[in-house]
Amino acid sequence: MNKPQFELGDITIGQLFETVSDQFGESKALDYNQLGISYTYNELNDVCNKVAKGFMALGIERGDHVAIWANNVPEWVYAQFGLPKMGAVLVTVNTAYRSFELEYLMKQSDSTTLVLIGGVREADEYVKVINDVCPELKDSKPGELNSAKLPKLKNVVYIGEEKIPGTFGWEDVMALGEKVTDAELKARHATCEPEDVVNMQYTSGTTGFPKGVMLTHTNLIGNAYSMAECMNLTADDCTCIPVPMFHCFGCVIGNLCCLVSGATMAPVLAFDPVAVMEAVDACKATALLGVPTMFIAELEQMKKKKYDTSHLRTGVMAGSPCPIEVMKQVVEVMGASEMCITYGQTEASPGITMTRVTDSVDLRVSTVGRALPNVEVKIIDPDTGDELPRGQQGELCSRGYHVMKGYYMMPEATEKTIDSDGWLHTRDLAVMDDAGNCKITGRMGDMIIRGGENIYPREIEEFLYTNDQIKDVQVVGVPSIKYGEEVVAYVQMKPGETTTEADLKAFCKGKIAFHKTPAFFMFVEEYPVTASGKIQKYKLRDMATEALGREEDAKVKTA
Repeated sequence: MNKPQFELGDITIGQLFETVSDQFGESKALDYNQLGISYTYNELNDVCNKVAKGFMALGIERGDHVAIWANNVPEWVYAQFGLPKMGAVLVTVNTAYRSFELEYLMKQSDSTTLVLIGGVREADEYVKVINDVCPELKDSKPGELNSAKLPKLKNVVYIGEEKIPGTFGWEDVMALGEKVTDAELKARHATCEPEDVVNMQYTSGTTGFPKGVMLTHTNLIGNAYSMAECMNLTADDCTCIPVPMFHCFGCVIGNLCCLVSGATMAPVLAFDPVAVMEAVDACKATALLGVPTMFIAELEQMKKKKYDTSHLRTGVMAGSPCPIEVMKQVVEVMGASEMCITYGQTEASPGITMTRVTDSVDLRVSTVGRALPNVEVKIIDPDTGDELPRGQQGELCSRGYHVMKGYYMMPEATEKTIDSDGWLHTRDLAVMDDAGNCKITGRMGDMIIRGGENIYPREIEEFLYTNDQIKDVQVVGVPSIKYGEEVVAYVQMKPGETTTEADLKAFCKGKIAFHKTPAFFMFVEEYPVTASGKIQKYKLRDMATEALGREEDAKVKTA
């Protein structure tokens, strides 16, 4: 078979890259249509080795945390596959984060190094944020930052041509790496183990702040291998990756699924339907990834201009419920007849269930498929914990190689999520049919999913409480045809205080991510409550749906 051969469960990401390079060295590994960058697996392996040496030269030790704050730039790929070779843990930072969120993540993760670009929406937005969080940076010598807010952060590495005070340039780090020998890198690499944590992804938490999900080499390689199998990926395939690499969707279902298959990664720097369709055409992509809103925008672009999608066969649609009509158009208009639906969460590396390329379109638009190979799935009664018969709604739980090692420095939260028998409790409600196919029917908690981004209301509420005018705030989701859900904040003002929706949006700007900023603020005197005084959020959701005229949005059928 035209795909790499290796032993699952007994290999690290660094070793896997070496193996694939040995077996498929002249196959194309990376193809950036926008940048004109193309590497074979042998060439990319050399680049990743240089990255590993560069970060060793910075003094990064095995197990140290290196955060990366960037969109899908080439250096992201180089870091994803280079850092595991020298034992560092890659900590991913959401590109939408602002000062409030960045400070929390960097502090909670104990990151010693931050790699960043200038910005996404503005050329210097990230530089402004890090200087706001660490005003000492601009007066520091590179590598010697002494930050009051982030005492463990020592190195800031800037990806770009500009010289930013207090930072190393990416090329500076690569030059430093020339002092590290191949033998020194090989010796460091040999100390890495499959069960080591290699990646930390931050996921919003029900208690108000994000939690660092610790994922091991075994978690990620096994999950990528299983999902690649479901898509029938081989070295003949090329996957267009417009989803962000700071999510498991991009770095696992995208980059790592390609690596385990010997396939080509074809990233898009940041989602833009024109750039995606140009990459699909130019790179002869056979697979395409995205959340439903991305596919909707791509289908609209295809109405404006003709693109060659004749090679397109498969891919993954995930992140939020898939409207049935969208899936049908992806199959019929794009020609991706083997498009798969995947369900999971970051704590599961991320895949739990997936449809197969041989499944009917009807099955793919009505379920999220069945358990991945070597993954267990069961539906339980949320109150008793007993497993339920097929056809009954309950909480979906999963167990296997894919379940995270735990939340970083949060043992109590870990125990609440993974029980004593190793079952991951997703807090998603589902129904399983006789064939094992699952349909997600709801959520036990308050989580909002906007355009594939998980948003926990408590995090937004905690932030809005910092506004001195606000007495209380309750955040809920409202149905949206475009995004699946949008964020609504019900606000109670303190006596004598008044404000406007525009004022509160301005209060959020630059401090919390754009996708977390409520699209709507509603001002209330009191909340609907139960007899015991508990706020009834479902009534707030219903009130918002009616007030905003979203009744039809709520009726849209999804898989």
